[in-house]
Amino acid sequence: MTPNVNPLPPCPKEYDQSIFESHLPKVISALKRNIPRIGDRQPMIGTQDLKWQYCKEWNWVSGFWAGQLWLAHKVSSEQVFKNAARLQNNYMKNTLALRMEHNHDLGFVFSLSCVADYKLTGSSEARTMALTAADSLLGRYRRIGKYFVAWNEDMIVTPGNVTGRVIIDSLQNMALLFWASEQTGNPVYKECAIAHADTLSKTVVREDYTVYHTFNFDPFTQEPVGGENFQGYADESCWSRGMAWALHGYAQIYEYSKEARHLAIAKNLASVVASQLEKDPVPVWDYLLPEHETPYRDSSAGSCTASGLFLIAEHCDCADEAERFRKWGRYLLGGLIEQCDLSENPNAWGLLDEGAAFVHKGRSRNMLPYGDYYYMEALMRACGYHHFFW
Repeated sequence: MTPNVNPLPPCPKEYDQSIFESHLPKVISALKRNIPRIGDRQPMIGTQDLKWQYCKEWNWVSGFWAGQLWLAHKVSSEQVFKNAARLQNNYMKNTLALRMEHNHDLGFVFSLSCVADYKLTGSSEARTMALTAADSLLGRYRRIGKYFVAWNEDMIVTPGNVTGRVIIDSLQNMALLFWASEQTGNPVYKECAIAHADTLSKTVVREDYTVYHTFNFDPFTQEPVGGENFQGYADESCWSRGMAWALHGYAQIYEYSKEARHLAIAKNLASVVASQLEKDPVPVWDYLLPEHETPYRDSSAGSCTASGLFLIAEHCDCADEAERFRKWGRYLLGGLIEQCDLSENPNAWGLLDEGAAFVHKGRSRNMLPYGDYYYMEALMRACGYHHFFW
C-alpha cells in the first residue's frame, strides 16, 4: 500500500539559480587543485589542518574521491579527472580480493568508481569489477528475513547481534544491484534490492518517518527484534545523516523500482527533515538533540539531503510540487555554500567543513569525502544534470 504523502513546509529562503551555476566550476577547480595532493590514495577523514587521513585496505568511504573525479570528468570531459580516477583501480582490485572483509558497503565503493568508469567510458575491465562486487553483495542477502546483512562478525562495534543487523546506509548500496540486473538480465539482483528496501520501510523507518540507524533481526528465526541509533544521540532520537541516507536512498530505489510507495516514503522523510531546517539550512548531527548537548552540525547530512531533494523533484508528476522540492534543495545547498564551503581555500584538501563523522567518538568537525561527493552531486543536480552513477 502506498503511504499518504505529507506536504513540505514553506521554504524559508530562495536562492537564485545563478549561484549554483557559478559555483560548480569553482568546485571542479578545487578538485583539480587537490589531485596532486591526494594522488592514488583514498581520503577517509579530514584533519584539523584541512588535510586528509587516508584509507588503508577496504574502507566503506574509499570510493567517494573517485566518484568526485568521475563527476568532474562528466562535467568537463577533461582527461586529468579520468586519469586521476583510474589511479584508484589498484585499490579497487585489492578490495575485491579481500572477500572476507566485504560488507554491504560494496555499493558505495564500486558504484562510484567502477560503474562510473563503465558508464562514462565503456571500460570492460571496470564493468567486470563492478559485477564481481555485485555478486559478493548479493551473497549477503537473507532469503527468509528479506534483507542484506550490513556488517560482519568481526566488526564488534556495539554489543549484541551483528549477523542479523541492517543499517539505513544500505539503501544507497542497492543501486549496484539494480545496475547488475540491467547489465546481466538477471532479475534476482533487482528483486532482492526491492525486497530489502521494503523490509527497511517496515523496520528501520518508524511510523513518524524518522529512522533508526540500525535494526536487529534474530539471526536464527529472522524475526524482527528492534532498532538502535548507533551513531545518533540515542536510540529514539533522529540522526540527521541517517535521515539523509534514507531520503536519498528511497528516491534512488524509486528510480529503478517505479513503485509509488518508495517515492512516497522519500517525500515523507523530506517533510520531516524540512521541518527541522527552517531556521538553519545546515543540519545539526541529530534532529532531536537535547538542549544541553553541543549542536555540532553535519554538512554531509546537508549535502546528501540536498541531492536527494533534487532527485525527488525529478519524479514528481506535478510541476508545482517538483518546484517545492527543488526550492528546498537549493535552500540546503545555498546554506552549504555560504557556511561550509572550502573550495576557494587554497589550503583545504576537501570541499566542505563541519562534517560530523561520529560524534560519540569525538569526530565532530571534519571534512568528509562522502559529504564532498554529495555536495558535488547536489550542485550538478541543481544545474540540470540528471544521469549519475547510482
